[in-house]
Amino acid sequence: MKNIFTLLPSLILLTFAVPNQSISQNIPTEEIYENLEWKFVGPYRGGRSTAISGVVSKPYTFYMGTTGGGVWKTTDAGNRWKNISDGQITVGSIGAVSVSESDENVIYVGTGSADPRGNISTGNGIYKSVDSGENWDFIGLPKAGQIGKIEIHPKNSDIVYVAALGNIFGPNKERGVYKTTDGGKNWKKIHYISERTGARDVEINPDNENEILASFWTVQRKPWMLVDGSDEGGVFMSKDGGKNWKKLTEGLPKGLMGKIQVEYSPANSSRLWAMIQAQKEEEGGLYRSDDGGKNWSRINRDHKLRQRGWYYSHINADPVNENIIYASNTGFYKSVDGGKTFDKRIYTPHGDNHGVWINPNNTDIMINCNDGGANVSLNGGESWSTQLNQPTSEFYRLTVDNQFPFRLYAGQQDNSTISVPSRGIPSLTPFENWFNAGGTECSDIAVHPTDPNIIYSTGYSGEFTYKNLSTGEEYQRTPYVHLTEGTRQDELKYRFQWNYPVFVSKYNPENVYVGSNVIHLTKDKAVNWDVISPDLTRQLLKEDEEKAEIPGGPIQNDATGVEVYSSIFALEESPHNEGEIWVGSDDGLIHITRNGGDSWENITPEKIIPFQGTVNKIELSSHQPGRAIAAVYNYRNNDSRPYIILTNDFGKNWKLISKDNGIPSDHFVRAVAEDPARKGLIYAGTEFGAFVSFNDGKSWNSLQMNLPNVPITDMEVTQNDLAISTQGRGFWILDKINVLQSTHEVNEQPHLFSPEEALRTNLGGGRRSGGLSFENDISFYLPKDYKIEEVDLYIKDSEGNVVVNFKEQTDYLYDVDYDSANVYMGTHTVYWDLEHAAPKVQNDFISMYYSARGGNGPLAVPGAYSVELKVLDKTYTQPFIVRMDPRWKTSTDDLKKQYEISNDVISLINESQEKLAEMRGIIKQVSNFINLTSGKDYHERVKDLGDKIIMSVKEIENNLYQDKIETSQDEINYPRKWTNHITHLYDRLTTDDQAPNDGMLDRVVELEENYKKYISPYDKIIEEDVPAFTKFLREKGAMGIILD
Repeated sequence: MKNIFTLLPSLILLTFAVPNQSISQNIPTEEIYENLEWKFVGPYRGGRSTAISGVVSKPYTFYMGTTGGGVWKTTDAGNRWKNISDGQITVGSIGAVSVSESDENVIYVGTGSADPRGNISTGNGIYKSVDSGENWDFIGLPKAGQIGKIEIHPKNSDIVYVAALGNIFGPNKERGVYKTTDGGKNWKKIHYISERTGARDVEINPDNENEILASFWTVQRKPWMLVDGSDEGGVFMSKDGGKNWKKLTEGLPKGLMGKIQVEYSPANSSRLWAMIQAQKEEEGGLYRSDDGGKNWSRINRDHKLRQRGWYYSHINADPVNENIIYASNTGFYKSVDGGKTFDKRIYTPHGDNHGVWINPNNTDIMINCNDGGANVSLNGGESWSTQLNQPTSEFYRLTVDNQFPFRLYAGQQDNSTISVPSRGIPSLTPFENWFNAGGTECSDIAVHPTDPNIIYSTGYSGEFTYKNLSTGEEYQRTPYVHLTEGTRQDELKYRFQWNYPVFVSKYNPENVYVGSNVIHLTKDKAVNWDVISPDLTRQLLKEDEEKAEIPGGPIQNDATGVEVYSSIFALEESPHNEGEIWVGSDDGLIHITRNGGDSWENITPEKIIPFQGTVNKIELSSHQPGRAIAAVYNYRNNDSRPYIILTNDFGKNWKLISKDNGIPSDHFVRAVAEDPARKGLIYAGTEFGAFVSFNDGKSWNSLQMNLPNVPITDMEVTQNDLAISTQGRGFWILDKINVLQSTHEVNEQPHLFSPEEALRTNLGGGRRSGGLSFENDISFYLPKDYKIEEVDLYIKDSEGNVVVNFKEQTDYLYDVDYDSANVYMGTHTVYWDLEHAAPKVQNDFISMYYSARGGNGPLAVPGAYSVELKVLDKTYTQPFIVRMDPRWKTSTDDLKKQYEISNDVISLINESQEKLAEMRGIIKQVSNFINLTSGKDYHERVKDLGDKIIMSVKEIENNLYQDKIETSQDEINYPRKWTNHITHLYDRLTTDDQAPNDGMLDRVVELEENYKKYISPYDKIIEEDVPAFTKFLREKGAMGIILD
């Protein structure tokens, strides 16, 4: 992978000249900023998927449900994926996708993944599409929590069974097996055990639609453990469409049972399988019945199929061969002897598998889902489609660095860490723009504040990585080597959560801090560590055995580090005072030190936040010492209310700023950030989207716009961009947030927002490609509709010259339609790509270097500019600055020289093209007159005079213009003419940000002289031949040649 830092030899720190604004009482409506757009910045690297389906009659069409990123569809066997749920399905976590066999346009989606790892997100019910995923309707079961399976009647798409696992974080009655007979208009709960035990799987007998098989599972997530079974679970069967049920027991485990996955063989419906997790070692494994479920026997106890059974345990029968069955776990396995052995492992592009769908018409066609996304195979698993086309990464935290352009860093669930640029380098592919930042999937990352080559990252069991990109040095140093996996919590010397925090001091970058249950400090790149705090948690494991033991049970322990509890989750350094550190724990405490750790103060607002809430983020304000905003969540304790708290006095007093004031009551908050340019402008990231407060949290508005409904895990404001990480859709950026920073200025009059500084650079894809850019975005607000002729917008240089008239150059418009009769009420944004007007060539001109469809104009010279909005008789003006890319050292004088020479060449090109157009007009008119006088007694004279003009003009045109070129590389075949050479020279003059060299200047002079030589005979034709031709025609009563 190409190292992007080789393009950035030195670090550039940017400051943005936006005035510090006080807290405004003017609360804007969303219409002021609703046209802003979030931009996805990467990566295209798949995240978890636990739900898949295919279309039998369309072998290349498949659906994928992800655990945070919504529903996706491919119609070309996984080469390309398209999201089909954004804006319609209001959660990102998908647990089941099912396509009707009787009507393949009908699709049911159950939200809430039912493989409940520690970062699980809840669902909100069932959705249905009747047009192959184009449109979706919500059809019920909003409190069903996690939905593991949807089974559609094979002959009637209105009859549907749902396995609702229920609320994963606490008891609820909305769990069990549900049935609809009218396509989801009405639902009936047809089998229920208790408010703590739900249905995980449901299957219809392929030969008897009234026979239903279901599995039930007691499961609950707590912050410190996973409860994964009880005596209430088991396998159940109904033979009358769900009216009556019987628990199947003959040959099945008698004790406590955990997760169970069941399956019929489509090739022999008397053969059933059940993958059962049981408390007793001798009872867990794969069971089979060959008599329709009356009798069962354990046929396989292999641990490779049973490990972490609550997360895997998926089995899928081959649709045509009763002896073939597939099992999904960390690996993907195939049995050809009915499940007795699984000796064949099928290697998928990513591990941690969650199931397979197989096309019954051709069993070589299948789709597999796993922790890296979904993969399609057309040859039975010999090869698979890629996951590097799925923008569904799950990130835990977000770090941004201080270089230009800034980069985003995070650990990706079940992958590596990754660093992605905020704006791509045009010469690099997306994969070359990314790199591994060290550490592991769960890492928090810290970057040296002045040297972005130095990166620190956390990891499993307190692992800590130092990485130097410039030297290639990388090593791991842990404050204390002790496995958290499989260890009692009260035996851990330090409780490092799997996502424990880190920061590098901005005051002394040699000082690096991390948090376990105490704060650790290293001053020598992690070689040695000091503890600088007491235990800053509630230490609840001393009081509760459940919190002290190995996490998990009663079936299997699950001690990966996710369940490490009473640990430090948030760790921040003051931007105002050295030695001031704020700490938040996952059991509800907040501490502060103002002397580098010599003493600590508990500043927890015990009456405001939940007793065991997780302090996930502390934002220390850049506006005022002692000001902090914290995001606290408690959803893992079955409390999904939003908790955002604020202090202005170092924690002496706190207030809750998120209760009943705009953020829905079930949108728990993961992240907050305050805008460094405007005090009181606060952003919040919740489980379902983004919000903004313009008044210090007194009220909140949605900031969703085009952002998918996805959990936002972290957010940072830097270089006037709002960057976020998500749990299922990668990184996003809301750029050009000057509109949000200025909303308090808007009133009932038209308003022109102050533009940000524009940057002359080659970074970013530009607005025309839909990417992030440094182009100059210009936003204005209209309080009502105006007629198109009543609104004008201009860019002017420092001398008042018009650079751009937006009505004339509509390429710059992306939400103002100047072809319509009106400019509508609301905020509109146009952009200027810093180009002056480009040369104009003939419409049929084709070249490898310049296009008649729109070439590039010379770029603006850095300096002062202004934008002017005119509405009726009132004019609104805002100044702005164009600056040079700070990485480059080209002087303004050199850029002025480049502009002046380029402009001279533009004048030459434009003059020549006007002459060419005139020549073509003359030739056309003369030819017409020759044809029109055919048969007249003076025809020969007209023909003689006309042919002379045509021949002379064509000779000149032939010197200037190659008219045989019909496509770009024809230019290689046919001799290039003057227009080819001058446009090539113009391209070379304007491609780079440098003054023209002597070779360019010499070529300008040479082509000017050539033009004069070619064009001088034309003057004689215009002055003598054309008037003589016109005079003769007029003597004969004709009009003659008309020159524009």
